[in-house]
Amino acid sequence: MAKITRALVSVSDKRGLVSFVEALAAQGVEILSTGGTAKELQGAGVAVTLVGDYTGSPEILDGRVKTLHPRIHGGLLGRRDLESHRRQMEENRIQPIDMVVVNLYPFERTVARPDCRVEDAIENIDIGGPSMLRSAAKNHRDVAVIVDPDDYGPVLEEMRAAGGAVSEATCFRLAKKAFQTTARYDGAIADYLGGLGGESPFSETIHVQLRKEQDLRYGENPHQKAALYGRFLELTEQLHGKELSFNNIVDINAAVQLMLEFSAAPRPVIAILKHNTPCGVAMAATDAEAYSKAYTTDPDSPFGGIIISNRPWSVELARVVDEIFSEVLIAPEFEPAALEILRRKRNRRLMRWHPDRVDRAERDYKRVYGGLLVQDADTAMEDPARGKVVTRRAPTEAELRGLAFGLPIVKHIKSNAVAFVAEDRTLAVGGGQTSRVDPVLLAVARAGRLGIDLEGSVVASEAFFPFPDGVEAAAAAGATALVQPGGSARDEEVIAAADRAGMAMIFTGVRHFKH
Repeated sequence: MAKITRALVSVSDKRGLVSFVEALAAQGVEILSTGGTAKELQGAGVAVTLVGDYTGSPEILDGRVKTLHPRIHGGLLGRRDLESHRRQMEENRIQPIDMVVVNLYPFERTVARPDCRVEDAIENIDIGGPSMLRSAAKNHRDVAVIVDPDDYGPVLEEMRAAGGAVSEATCFRLAKKAFQTTARYDGAIADYLGGLGGESPFSETIHVQLRKEQDLRYGENPHQKAALYGRFLELTEQLHGKELSFNNIVDINAAVQLMLEFSAAPRPVIAILKHNTPCGVAMAATDAEAYSKAYTTDPDSPFGGIIISNRPWSVELARVVDEIFSEVLIAPEFEPAALEILRRKRNRRLMRWHPDRVDRAERDYKRVYGGLLVQDADTAMEDPARGKVVTRRAPTEAELRGLAFGLPIVKHIKSNAVAFVAEDRTLAVGGGQTSRVDPVLLAVARAGRLGIDLEGSVVASEAFFPFPDGVEAAAAAGATALVQPGGSARDEEVIAAADRAGMAMIFTGVRHFKH
């Protein structure tokens, strides 16, 4: 137990500061402080000893040097259980400091400003703060270190219950948070400075620190252990059902990525996914009608799949989807009566997703042995109407609407991928193939098996056609228009095949591989 008799307080985030320090003082704790923190406390009537008076050394160099002193760090690092430390502290007039309340200069917030100059960033590199945090955290058996204002309340409650002491378990928890804070802080500084002076938009280093949200029952397979890190559950909030699995989270993420393409759509959009792959997407006047259209694309796959909506989940949709088992249902909101219906099945997970909390520009990371691949997020989406018409025939307005609906969907199907679509729904999709013609043949075969007529459909492709065969197969199935990036060495042959079939074709110039 660390008995708190003396606390050093120096914070940039002054949230809850005065009431916390007043409560410490009321328990007889001596308060040491610096700069703006001391002024705020004194202005509130709290008795404060300035660090300069305590050490006998004034703050110098515009405040850059104030807590870097043996009386400060000796008071933090001296072990109370070692007689030799106690003797040396006494010989050097060092008194123990039992609590450090410090948060750091706002470096990350400073460098996030578009008008931030390098000089501004440098001045917001805290030196004394991290040093005190590390000293206190290293000696956490004797010192409580608080870096987060959210810990003020629990620490005060514990002190009141324990006669002014903080337990070893709490001190250890606080020490871990302090080291996590300084690690993140130093990483942010290294990454910012590492990105200066070069032509690349990527820094020389990359530091990613994420807090564990929850342990998972297992990973992709039962023999693999797994955990979830970061703030995923802030973006997708679970309202009902069993604990999310590793695969659930991967599927939910894929569903959210797809539906973000339709977050501003003028009508309800429903997407059905299985194994993080879209198997049916549709738009309609109501969410229930959109679901019915999406479902007919592939009636086999929705069982045990994921369903996501861009609109609040209606009672009518709840009744329809209740007829089959779906692993996860996702919407920005659920009507209360819809929630009541959907919560009757214990194994069904219900998730509220928050489009406004998602940073679509967040960089994409892919794990490789020995490192990471880092890339910008693929946030591009082309309007086929602005693309280049390369065939003799231009698309009709109806065909353009279909192409515009299909392109953001095929972007989220594993490469190689195509989607046969109408103006407001998918008809057949094919993806994850090793050639460009195979996804076309796969989609056509599935449509034939399900009795779906592709006559008059349009096709979206996420990458170019290297040979005419894929276009010829799409035309033979009844497709009348096609959108693709173009760029093949045989583009002229592909265009000629479309012209022979009377198809309209647009090149966007942008590829959307999804490996």
